[in-house]
Formats: sequence, C-alpha cells, structure tokens
Amino acid sequence: MSIHKPITFTDETAVDNTALHYRDLIQLFDNAFFAAYNTRLIKGGDEPIYLPSNELTAFNQIVFAHGYFASALHEISHWCLAGASRRLLEDYGYWYVPDGRDHEQQAKFESVEIKPQAIEWALCAATGKDFDVSTDNLLGEGETDRIAFKAKVYQQVLRYLDIGFPKDAATFITVLATHYQTPLTLVPEHFYYS
Repeated sequence: MSIHKPITFTDETAVDNTALHYRDLIQLFDNAFFAAYNTRLIKGGDEPIYLPSNELTAFNQIVFAHGYFASALHEISHWCLAGASRRLLEDYGYWYVPDGRDHEQQAKFESVEIKPQAIEWALCAATGKDFDVSTDNLLGEGETDRIAFKAKVYQQVLRYLDIGFPKDAATFITVLATHYQTPLTLVPEHFYYS
C-alpha cells in the first residue's frame, strides 16, 4: 500500500449527510456504468434485489429499498463484488435467509457480507456519509455482536486499501469522490472505527 498524507475532514470539507440524495447516485451510477454494463440503479420498494435483463426488461437492475441512499450504496457494493458470471443471476445467486435468522444462519450471513460491506464503507467514505454495519436481523435469535462484525469488515477495508478494491468498486469510489469533492485516495484514517 502506498502511503499518502491523510486528509482530515473538517467542518469546511465534510459533506452534509442531509444533502446526499439517491437521485445523485442514480445519475452517477448510470453515467459511470450503464453503457458498458447495461445496468441501471433503480429506486424500489421494501426489498432490494438485483435483476438481470430478461424478455421484459432490456437492462440489468440494481433495485434498492425506498429511495434510501444507504440502501443504494449497499446494493451497488454487492454489484461491484459480483463479477460478470454472477451478474447473470437474480440477486447474484447469493444465499439469503430473511430477517429472523438463527445464530448459525446469522454467522453465515455475516461471512458473506464482510466484503460487500467493506466496499460499502469505502463508497460511504467517498461521499462523506457516515457508515455503520448492517446485520439485518432484527427478528433473529439473541443479539448480534455488531462490534465483532464491524471489526471483520474493518479488517477487510484495510486489506482492500492494501491490495486495491475490485475494479468496478474502485471506479465508482473515484466517481463519488470527484462528485462529492472528497479525497480521491482513501487511507485508513478515512474509516472511523470505534
């Protein structure tokens, strides 16, 4: 990993989270990826999903929940990680059990969420948006250890900073950083961890 002088966000340079809007993400994503990948970011309803093109829709759809900015970033992170073959499958062929998972199911869920949530954290850093992990299991058995999960996601962020983010994630990080006028080069100091 190359060493860069970290840029500290001050009151003058921090992005106002209230100014972040999903419509900006749609436009930025479409401009960065639509032509090359025939994929659009779509505001949806309750459940996010990835839908490959089919006989009814000529383009792939990354559908995020309720117009939530954070949901859009999360779904984009899955897309960035999926790769060409998994982008041919609904929801990238991911294993998924909805909210209400038992301890074993939750552990499996978290193991497949580490990399996408590390990418999501970088996307948040590029927009100046605060990030927190999502364990997505409000109705599950017992409490989820969010601190331990965030530690794993943070370690993955550090690995990506060392070896590089997946190509499409790196591209979109640059697009977001340029638009939101945040540092183009991410360093560990951009990832607040407590």
